[in-house]
Amino acid sequence: QVQLVESGGGSVQAGGSLRLSCAVSGNIFSFNTMGWFRQAPGKEREFVARLRWSGGSTGYADSVKGRFTISTDNAKDTVYLQMNSLKPEDTAVYYCAARSGLYSGEYEYWGQGTQVTVSS
Repeated sequence: QVQLVESGGGSVQAGGSLRLSCAVSGNIFSFNTMGWFRQAPGKEREFVARLRWSGGSTGYADSVKGRFTISTDNAKDTVYLQMNSLKPEDTAVYYCAARSGLYSGEYEYWGQGTQVTVSS
């Protein structure tokens, strides 16, 4: 049974930084790609970043390129989202996700989400 639990959310001022963590438990062979998504009030859930376990290849939404970094630790049991130069428009609930597909496919596992609030 795979479980993803996000933490590290909070309230910061614009220009500040925050690091989100996603604790991964269960069978890590159930998926090959990790992702971060976010959903702001009244908005659709949107892709933020993804990481492939194999080789650590990463990808980002244009809105966060150069500001956010997705990574994992050596134990491969935690996925991080380092967020720098935060903007008010980054305010959202952030979700950690995992999928079996390396290059495509639906994300099959989701965390409960963690709130990030960026003030002006």
